[in-house]
Amino acid sequence: MLNSLRTLRLEYSAGEEELAPTPIAEPDDLARDVYGFLGVPVDAIDFPDLLKRITDAAECSRPSLISTPNVNFLIKSQCNAAFRESILASDLCLVDGMPLIWIAKALGIPIRERVAGSDLFGRLKARTGPRLRVFLFGGSEDLVVKVGEKLNFTNSGMECVGALNPGFGTIEEMSSPEIIETINASGADLLAVFLGAEKAQAWLMHNHQSLRPPIRAQFGATINFEAGTVRRAPPLLRSTGFEWLWRIKEEPYLWRRYVRDGATLLGLLVTSVLPTMVQLRQVALDAPFSVSVDEGPSSVTLKLAGAAIEANVGSAVEHFRAMLSTEKDLRVDLTGAKIIDARFFGLFLMLRKAMMRRHRSLQFTGVPPRVRRLFRLSRFEYLLPADI
Repeated sequence: MLNSLRTLRLEYSAGEEELAPTPIAEPDDLARDVYGFLGVPVDAIDFPDLLKRITDAAECSRPSLISTPNVNFLIKSQCNAAFRESILASDLCLVDGMPLIWIAKALGIPIRERVAGSDLFGRLKARTGPRLRVFLFGGSEDLVVKVGEKLNFTNSGMECVGALNPGFGTIEEMSSPEIIETINASGADLLAVFLGAEKAQAWLMHNHQSLRPPIRAQFGATINFEAGTVRRAPPLLRSTGFEWLWRIKEEPYLWRRYVRDGATLLGLLVTSVLPTMVQLRQVALDAPFSVSVDEGPSSVTLKLAGAAIEANVGSAVEHFRAMLSTEKDLRVDLTGAKIIDARFFGLFLMLRKAMMRRHRSLQFTGVPPRVRRLFRLSRFEYLLPADI
């Protein structure tokens, strides 16, 4: 299969001597400024901080999966559990899409700015300092080769060290040892994937343990913008939330997806967003918050009482960190909880991720009806046991 592909490959040498690998610290997900948003996590982060995190991850070779949830991502995550898990497993989730930013702000989530994959690619090209080595994967025909040559011809912040279009095939066919070795041998800092959202996320998760480039991200249609085969909407349309109209003009076949996703998003507004806003306004946010701990031989129970809201996250994080050090299963007792906001749902997701990494269980117990309704309205009912 690989022999039939046109590839762009540059020579890369790690030196004559192989150095012993440096142990990589576990990512501190509890330190992320992350919020729960209609079933998925989103990070409140701006471009300067994002670029710094990417640079740091490249320098220490720390595996980092970046996802850019847009309306289509959000809709797919509602009905595709595996796709949702790929977002939950990501090290950064960047909000791409003005409609999502508007909804997030209505829910009190302080998203600072839209971080689209195409904007991120442009910022990485414009960055100064040592060039970021990038491997371009996917696209159609030989677009990745053309874009790679263009990157290396200009004085940009990225250097293309490899480009490969695997063609059409299954996840397994696109994950052959030859393909993975081609990517790994390039010495890339960033693996930029240009496939459809579901296929890209599935491919990245399937090969997570085999890939060496520390930074992995799905950039979707960015390859078309970079190659010039599709024109991107003017900044005014992007900022006002009407980029989708321009995309339909440029790629008419997209109208069905936008109509379908728009109708589903409208349904979420009516059935989830508005009721959540109403319920959050009906509960006193100043209810005293407390955390108590009951440690048993094989598990730890944390009892949260009062208002589990952003102002009280710091206290909860301290207890969660201490609990993780015990390497025991965790029970979070919500019997005394009065309310849970988006910041605490984000914290629960990070706790869940940390527990899964340790192959330990996390269970929520004693969930009162009002709080259970918030789990359901916020689309986090999958965190609760089926019998609750």
